[in-house]
Amino acid sequence: MHHKLIIYKNESNSNLLSVFVYEDNKLVEIYEENAEDKRLEGNVYLGEVKDIATGIQSAFVNIGQEKKAMIHVKDLIPKASDKTGNEDIDLSKYNINDYVKKDENIIVQIKRDNSNSTKGPKITHDIKLTGKYTVILPYSNFVTVSKKIEDAAERKRLIKIAKDELKKCNVNLGVIVRTSSQNLNEEIIKLDMEELLDRWKKIQRLAKRSKGAKILYDNQGIIGKLMCDFYEEDLEVITNSKVLSYELKEKYPERNIKFDTKVLNKDSKEFTEKDKRKVWLKCGGYITIDVTEAMNTIDVNSGKYEGKQELEKNLLQVNKEAAEEIAKQMRLRDLGGIIVVDFIDMKDVADRNAVKEVMQNAVKADRTKVQIMDFTKLGLLEITRKPIFGK
Repeated sequence: MHHKLIIYKNESNSNLLSVFVYEDNKLVEIYEENAEDKRLEGNVYLGEVKDIATGIQSAFVNIGQEKKAMIHVKDLIPKASDKTGNEDIDLSKYNINDYVKKDENIIVQIKRDNSNSTKGPKITHDIKLTGKYTVILPYSNFVTVSKKIEDAAERKRLIKIAKDELKKCNVNLGVIVRTSSQNLNEEIIKLDMEELLDRWKKIQRLAKRSKGAKILYDNQGIIGKLMCDFYEEDLEVITNSKVLSYELKEKYPERNIKFDTKVLNKDSKEFTEKDKRKVWLKCGGYITIDVTEAMNTIDVNSGKYEGKQELEKNLLQVNKEAAEEIAKQMRLRDLGGIIVVDFIDMKDVADRNAVKEVMQNAVKADRTKVQIMDFTKLGLLEITRKPIFGK
């Protein structure tokens, strides 16, 4: 699959970047970032524990940002499983006071920025340093392989490569071997691990000679993460900024980076200019999307739909098309957390199941974890989605 990143610097506001992600020439993700206020996800900090709220099993940590960051006990204890993390453990058995003390220093990573809300960043002690082919987890001790690699022999080979490299480097930490490593020469994978281990050593050295809140590693915001997410052989990067083009070529010399003043195509312009709350469907119906801090709500309406069949089949057609569009919009807008969809009422259980199946198939293209729950008694479909960039 071919990926293309279009990085557009706004002419009226030179600090504003818009990033458009294409898969096989189809627009699938859109992000915006202020160059003076880059998103913080992935950044690693030395933080100072300022307050401990035992009642909610959380601590508030100064990381040098305007608002204190929050860390929950589940993000402090070692991961119980390489498959479910700490999702299935009984947190009532743990006391946050056993893991952090007031005024002590702790190495943390931004899990969710929250810069656009009243809350401070959400942080974790479960550090993840991501490379092109592997991820290292300094505070874990398991080695695993991406679920997308299904061949048993290849999984076994990759696990052995990772374990051999850990043994050679005499370190005890966790490793996730990414999908991009499939069928690669072991030397390339080991080199990627070595670069990540070197990054972690630098972070540790900086932390040891530092006091107070301090950034230890800058993940370079949205562009840095996307550069890491996509394989270099499948990625084309185009920007309308000569300066940014030069900077990217310096930082990522192996990437295919181009400068083009007419980089923003018609599709991208239309999406950024139209009313983002209402999205029309081809059949004449439409969906409305409302985003709040607590949850995202999506309402499906029949609109101008003029089907010629009986009413129930008409509504089913609108709902099916809406399900596909909702999957697309969740990814375009990077919606995260709880998403509740109010489809047009369907009395038949078989119709509800058909719409749910359309949704399940449509979200398979998403790069992040999406869970489609069941319809509630009120006929609402519940969805949870892990945002690529936390909000």
